Amino acid sequence: MAKTLTYQELKAAVADGAAAFRCVTEYQPAGGPGDKVFPSTYEGGKYATETRRIGKKEPKEPKESKEPKESKEPQEVSCVLLDSVQSQANRMELALLDAWEDKSRQLPLPVLTVDFTGNDMPKVLRITSLEAPHRVADALLRDSLLGGKRFRESEKGKQLDNVDNRNATPLFEMCPTALLFGMWDSTGPRGGMGAKFARAMVSEIVGIHAVTGAKTSSRIDPAQIQRNAGPLFVAKDGGWTLDQDEARLDKKQPMKLGKDGRPSEANHGNIPPTIDSNAGGVTIDEAVQTTVLSLPALRRLRFPLNGEKSKPEVDQAARTVLAALGLCAAALFQEQGCDLRSRCQLIPVNAFEWELIGKPGEEPKRLTVSADAAIALLKEAVAEAKKVGLPWMEEELVLTPSPELVALVKKSQELAAKIGADEEGE
Repeated sequence: MAKTLTYQELKAAVADGAAAFRCVTEYQPAGGPGDKVFPSTYEGGKYATETRRIGKKEPKEPKESKEPKESKEPQEVSCVLLDSVQSQANRMELALLDAWEDKSRQLPLPVLTVDFTGNDMPKVLRITSLEAPHRVADALLRDSLLGGKRFRESEKGKQLDNVDNRNATPLFEMCPTALLFGMWDSTGPRGGMGAKFARAMVSEIVGIHAVTGAKTSSRIDPAQIQRNAGPLFVAKDGGWTLDQDEARLDKKQPMKLGKDGRPSEANHGNIPPTIDSNAGGVTIDEAVQTTVLSLPALRRLRFPLNGEKSKPEVDQAARTVLAALGLCAAALFQEQGCDLRSRCQLIPVNAFEWELIGKPGEEPKRLTVSADAAIALLKEAVAEAKKVGLPWMEEELVLTPSPELVALVKKSQELAAKIGADEEGE
C-alpha cells in the first residue's frame, strides 16, 4: 500500500542517489471506454501517430492457471500523442499559477509579471513568467523595464547573463520552473550562445492502440435560405448586401462576398453532409500519462553564493526545493483534472500513485502526494533553503512594458480586432 511522501524521504531521495520520481497513470475517456477522443492536430491537420514497443502488463493479482502463460515480450502498438511534453509543462505551470494566485493556498513561488495596465489598450494584459513561452528568458520580459532600465540591463536581470549548470542560483531565485522544465536564453545578450537548461521533469499523455475515426459535418438552415438566393456583395460599410449599388467596387465592379457570393459565404444556408477520413478523432484502449522527475538532472546543478564555490549543503537544499516544486506542479495538475481540449477529457482509472525509483536493485517505493501535501513539502523545503542563505524571491516582481512593446502589442490587438470584424462582415 502506498504511503504519503514525507519531507525527510524527499530530502533523502535527492541526496542519496535515487534515480527518479515516476507517476504512470491510466485514463479512460470521460464518455467511457471506446468513446472517441480528439488529439491535438499539427501541420496539415494531422495527428502525431507512431508505433511504439509496449510490454504487456503484469496482472495486479496473478491467479494460478493451467493455461500457457502469455508472452510478456514487448509488442509494436499503434499510438497517438494526446498531450506533448511541451504542452504538459505549460499545463503544470498554469496549475502552479492558479495555486499561486489563490492566496489561501500560500504557495511560495517567485513570479515575474509584465503589466500592460494603463496603456489604453483594447485588451489589458498581465503576463507572468509562468505563462511566457521561454519563461524568464522570454522576449516579453526582455523588452520590459525594471526601475526605468531594460530588464536584462537592470541589476536583477544582469544576473541571468552568466547562469549555467554550475551557477544556477539566479534562476533559483527568480524562476525556478526554468530549472525544472528547461530554458534556452536565446533572446538574451548572448543570443544563440545563451544558457541552456535541459528538462528535469517530463510528462506526456499517449493513447494506446489508437484507431483514427472519420470526421463528419453538416448544417440545416432553419430559414431554408437557398444557394441561388444570392449573389451577396461586400457592403460599403462592412457586412454584406444584395444591392449592387451598396457594394464596394473592385475594378469598378461590385465585389462579391467570398469566392462567388453564395449565401454560405455569410454562413447562411444548408451545408451538405460531408465525411473526412482524416483527423476525425481516435478510439483507444486507454490513455497513459507518464511523468518523470529526474533526480540526476537536479544533481547536475550547483548553487554558489556570494561569488564563492558552491557548498554541498546549499546545493542539497536547492535541489530539494526543485524536487518539491516538480511534485507540486504535477499534483496541482492532477487536482485540476485532465480536460485537454474539446472532446478530449480523460478520467483516471485509479488513484494517482508515485514510485520512487531508488538505486539499482532496489524495489521502487510506492508513494502518494496530494496537492496540499506537495505544497506543504515545498514550504518546508523553501524554509530550509533560506536557512542556508539561498535567495528566494518572495514578492512578485512587476515589470513595465517598454513603449515599443506597448505599441507593438497595441497595434497587434487592433489588427486582430479588424481581422475579426472583416471576417464577420464576410
